[in-house]
Amino acid sequence: MEPRRPAERRSLARPATIGVVAVATLGILGFGYATGFGSSPEGSPKPVAVVTTSPSPSEAAPSAPDASASSEPTASPTPTASPTATPVPTAVTVPAPLTGLPVSKTVAMRHPIAVMIDDLRAARPQSGLSSASVVWQAPAEGGIPRYMAIFAETVPKDVGPVRSSRYYFIAWAAEWKAAYAHAGGSPQALKTLRAKGNGQLVYNVDEFRWGGSFRRIKWKFPPHNLYTTGPQLRKLAKRVGATDQAMDAVWKFAPDAPLEARPTGGSIMVKYLANTINYKYDRKSNTYLRSVTGESKQKDESGGARIAPKNVIVMLMHFGPLNDGSKKHRLEAQVVGSGPAWISTNGKTIKGTWKKAGLTKPTQFFDKNGKQVTLTAGQTFVQVMPYGSAMAFKKGTMPASASASPSPTPTPKP
Repeated sequence: MEPRRPAERRSLARPATIGVVAVATLGILGFGYATGFGSSPEGSPKPVAVVTTSPSPSEAAPSAPDASASSEPTASPTPTASPTATPVPTAVTVPAPLTGLPVSKTVAMRHPIAVMIDDLRAARPQSGLSSASVVWQAPAEGGIPRYMAIFAETVPKDVGPVRSSRYYFIAWAAEWKAAYAHAGGSPQALKTLRAKGNGQLVYNVDEFRWGGSFRRIKWKFPPHNLYTTGPQLRKLAKRVGATDQAMDAVWKFAPDAPLEARPTGGSIMVKYLANTINYKYDRKSNTYLRSVTGESKQKDESGGARIAPKNVIVMLMHFGPLNDGSKKHRLEAQVVGSGPAWISTNGKTIKGTWKKAGLTKPTQFFDKNGKQVTLTAGQTFVQVMPYGSAMAFKKGTMPASASASPSPTPTPKP
């Protein structure tokens, strides 16, 4: 399915004592996966002091009863009704289209922004990867990999180093008609962006045109030092026409599996020409802790967060030389079609199939029975590997307490 485009009471005074009652209102926090989180008002109401007036001297001691006083009982004052607690509205949330996480409707409508990010050793560590909803990684020149991070519900502080465009990355960004940020590109990619970069495939955000929104940092050398920020990218997206609007999810998501259903251990390894990536499954956080060549614990340079997606997908694709006359050994890939895929989530890996029916159609993943897989709500890394790549999947083990089945209770005889 292609994403869709472009809710005072008056108290009776008592004769001797005046009471002011303070009522504290407690907001109830509600949670539902499909409907999201509720919220309580900020802060708590301050208690109001109870003020009591003392009786006057003439009232301190009762006087002798008056014989002429009526013997009829005096009517008691009408009791004061307690104030009614003001109901606290529950915040309305919806699943974010790219992650399935509960967010506000406004956040869910943010237009996706795709950014090309360098992965040569000189570029590491990168900024922004921990904030991305989805990260694609595929080989570029000579098999050296490159990232494309797609940002939606989270606006990162820094993003970079920003690098140039390739056609097959445009095809993945086109699945969301993303605002596509890059610094130049291959002749094939630039030609495509000139012809279809005004919303037909993506919205072209080229640093060559929008240079004022990018900067060169001093602690890395060119071309591995071009950076931008999330707020700048959001402004650029609006300027090029990538307006916020409701979008449909193309992947299926579910909450984390319960702890007792998750295995211990397990790992994934994939190898590009200039980078080997390892994931180690962490049962407690239900994430895949990522490491790369030169970084045993890959972290985001902006903030230091560990790169640890909820889902890892490895897919095989045909790559070949582009032969664009540049002699730079650029590649092209068969992005439309199908092929084998390994989907890892909740600590378990299944082998299935990836399918992409058209340039702007979503890449989707299916199990061996042809049923669309369900991912865990959160970030997804997609590792696109050429056929023949080295890769390995190590299965985790279920804890004894989780794998042991209780003995069936015998049915009593009548």
